[in-house]
Amino acid sequence: MDKVKISLEDVANLDFTTIIWIAAPVMFTLVALESYFSYKQNKKLYEGKDFMASTFIGVVNILLNGVMKLGVFAFFLFFYNLTPFYIPMTWWSFILCFIALDFVRYWSHRIAHEQRFWWSTHVVHHNSEYYNLSTSFRLSWTQNLKIIFFLPVILMGFHPFVFLVVHQIEVLYQFWIHTEYIKKLPKPIEYIFTTPSHHRVHHSKNEKYLDKNYGSTLIIWDRIFGTFEPEVEKPVYGITKPIKTYNPFTLVFHEWVALFKDITKAKSAKHAFQMAFGSPVDYHKSEMQKMKVQETSLKKE
Repeated sequence: MDKVKISLEDVANLDFTTIIWIAAPVMFTLVALESYFSYKQNKKLYEGKDFMASTFIGVVNILLNGVMKLGVFAFFLFFYNLTPFYIPMTWWSFILCFIALDFVRYWSHRIAHEQRFWWSTHVVHHNSEYYNLSTSFRLSWTQNLKIIFFLPVILMGFHPFVFLVVHQIEVLYQFWIHTEYIKKLPKPIEYIFTTPSHHRVHHSKNEKYLDKNYGSTLIIWDRIFGTFEPEVEKPVYGITKPIKTYNPFTLVFHEWVALFKDITKAKSAKHAFQMAFGSPVDYHKSEMQKMKVQETSLKKE
């Protein structure tokens, strides 16, 4: 079968969003139940202002994605129509796309933790000191910049419907793993799939847990590439340089602001590049050390 070029109108008319509208009521119901049981059992998994910030960030993200949808589709179609490869839309193409996309999502997620520029598109998902189902709503308003990482999968020639459905499933999978209520699952599941236990490690700022468990749906990539860490000690959530605010705009953009301020102070283009694409963890640790030195000197005075 020959590959047929697809227009922007063709993709815009594809009804791949049904899964989102089915999932949304279930997600909000589960958040309400988790919040209720947390309150009744005095687990303190939720904090009112933190929850409202997460919800506001999530709603704005949905609205922005709606506005930017055609731009994202246009980007996808340009490269889909450009590539000579074509994978027909069959049952096995969904499986192949899932494996390819999950692999790419592992690396895009890992790079988003290892380079400050990309960390700026992701930090809002980690700057809460609470871990509950509503944390999954905290997706950056600038996260669409990371579409560039999906180019290898797009260039493989998957039909847009296949890619977009698989991508939505991958995103929705992230919801249920943001909870303290589900402990470790049976070993075969824990070995292959990303579970709440794995993701609690990922969200913690414990020294041994930093930069671990990047897997989106499958945890096997972490096992293969040496970034897997099992949950042993109790996770402490948040980021290495805490931001004490519930202002959603600050939560989303604080790292961008800090990055651009530092770049303007760079001594050279090379220095600016190192700042933008160096490790955010190393940077924040050095900043925290500077603060401790300043505090010590002030106390001596």
